[in-house]
Amino acid sequence: MTSTFHQEHVDAALARTPVPPKLVDITHPWIRAPPKPIDKRRRYCSIKPALVGWLRTTENPQRRRRRPDAPPPGSVNPRTGKTYLRAGYAPATINHNLTVVSSFAAFHRRHNRGPLVNPVPESAAQRRALAHHDPEMPTPQFRRARLRQRVRSADPRAIPDNLWDELFGAMTHDRDRAAVLLYVSSGSRAGELLGVAPNDIDWSGQHIYVVTKGSEDREPVPASPQALMVLAAYLDQIGLPPAHEPVLRTRRGPDRPLTYWAMRRIIQRANEKLGTNWTLHDLRHTAAQRMANDPSLTLAQVRVIMRHTDLATTGRYLNARVEDLFAALQEHCHRPRVERTIAPGYDSDDFKAVFGG
Repeated sequence: MTSTFHQEHVDAALARTPVPPKLVDITHPWIRAPPKPIDKRRRYCSIKPALVGWLRTTENPQRRRRRPDAPPPGSVNPRTGKTYLRAGYAPATINHNLTVVSSFAAFHRRHNRGPLVNPVPESAAQRRALAHHDPEMPTPQFRRARLRQRVRSADPRAIPDNLWDELFGAMTHDRDRAAVLLYVSSGSRAGELLGVAPNDIDWSGQHIYVVTKGSEDREPVPASPQALMVLAAYLDQIGLPPAHEPVLRTRRGPDRPLTYWAMRRIIQRANEKLGTNWTLHDLRHTAAQRMANDPSLTLAQVRVIMRHTDLATTGRYLNARVEDLFAALQEHCHRPRVERTIAPGYDSDDFKAVFGG
């Protein structure tokens, strides 16, 4: 690629990015910077601290509420117990931004087109800890790099059985019912399932093939008989699409594949009807938790089905659910108190004299 292309690309990116004026003054693209000694180039590293500080304090425009009765950002849904996204950018989003910029700079440095110093600080402790890490072993602890945000580790929230029945009942079409059943039985990610074509379905083997996120590997994942039955009924209504086209299609307008945003809107409409705040990824959490707590499946088998990188990620789903703890506590509170009795042949006065009370 020519330098003209990179310069136009940077100009277009800066024109599209809604950044405050003070931040624009310091974001001089390194790709147009004249060659200078390394110590003077370090001033371009000040871009990232300013960007991180802005992301930590500014408001995320996607969190704006148009309806006055909408729940405020950061509040807790009383039905699901899940917290709504806060008004700003989450720490994980900031870390993802840093990773993208760091990878972009490293790629161009490899091809002698980028800065000699990566603008994002790296963690030497992380590099040493993960250099020869075995995925079957727990991930070692290491100190995070500068500018990286602390991300709170929270247990995944699966959908309880009673709320799952409500969510499934809110689906109004066989396409929607087939989609949520495939999600919760296969554990596929949102984008993976939306790319399933007719030749990716093994009806007799009761599994589907998906392209795993972050790779081009086509891997089989199980599908429940109920999900395949509803999918077959849906395909019988609309007809079988071409072999290379996804099976989940739009219902209105020209015939085209169902997008992630359309599937997300299906879940949002169900949430508005039920007063919940479930997401598409909660269906994957539900599938993982059901499999991990099934005594007939080992944790290693669940890891293969869910296609997790390491076993520690799968082990997070072995924790007890809040709903199960609540049911056990209610049963404990309603259990009648055990009354002490004395076996026949013993005098109660003798017991009081010996043991007191």
